[in-house]
Amino acid sequence: MNVLIIEDEQPTAALLKEIVETELDFLVVKILDSIVDAVSYLARHQQNMDVIFMDIQLTDGYSFEIFKNVDIYVPVIFCTAYDDFTLKAIQNNGIDYILKPFEDAAIIHSLHKYKKMVDGIRSKNALQFQLPQTGKTQYQQSFLVQQREKSVVIPNDQIAHFSLEMETVYLYTFKSERFPVYKNMDYIESAIDPKLYFRINRQMIVHRNNVLSIEPFFNRKVFLHLHIQSNEKPIVSRLKVTAFKDWVEMG
Repeated sequence: MNVLIIEDEQPTAALLKEIVETELDFLVVKILDSIVDAVSYLARHQQNMDVIFMDIQLTDGYSFEIFKNVDIYVPVIFCTAYDDFTLKAIQNNGIDYILKPFEDAAIIHSLHKYKKMVDGIRSKNALQFQLPQTGKTQYQQSFLVQQREKSVVIPNDQIAHFSLEMETVYLYTFKSERFPVYKNMDYIESAIDPKLYFRINRQMIVHRNNVLSIEPFFNRKVFLHLHIQSNEKPIVSRLKVTAFKDWVEMG
């Protein structure tokens, strides 16, 4: 899940990023330190965000000003040194309110609260909009990408891997073509067949036919040699190595 941090104190932002990323499902993709930068960034990239950590008092004013300039629909976890803004936080997409100086446990609790909320919504929607039972899970068969002024359909059997690079997800084909995909990695992972694709880390999802060989890497991780390379290093995270090897052997 992609996390945006809006915090003007660099040490605080760095600490927050470190704590957030101890949870394997979360990746901090950007840190901003002002209202102006936040408005500009959210206007262009909000669709790629899952949750926002937002300091209330920034160098150029109160962060509530951001909501007056951008229609924010992403859940927000507010961070502040003052317990004076609870109501206003709730009125502006706030799902939690953390007082500084914060403890690791408070941040982790907020992330778990967010995940529980999302899982609850997904479960409810699944019950309301279930597809007719056919005995077979339905997965997305193709992705729509942009190529200059036109949209192009890329069937899944042509996709070598997906890669998150500089806050944008790219699709790589077996012809070494590279296209931006305006979906986040969590959506893509849920939409494709897990027999064919494996999410090796936060940044990459690979097709089994793209894996050429595997070699040991630092700290019990493994490095993949791929037929089609990308700008991201194809390193399987330590906690996923066993599952990845089982997936490879299952064919």
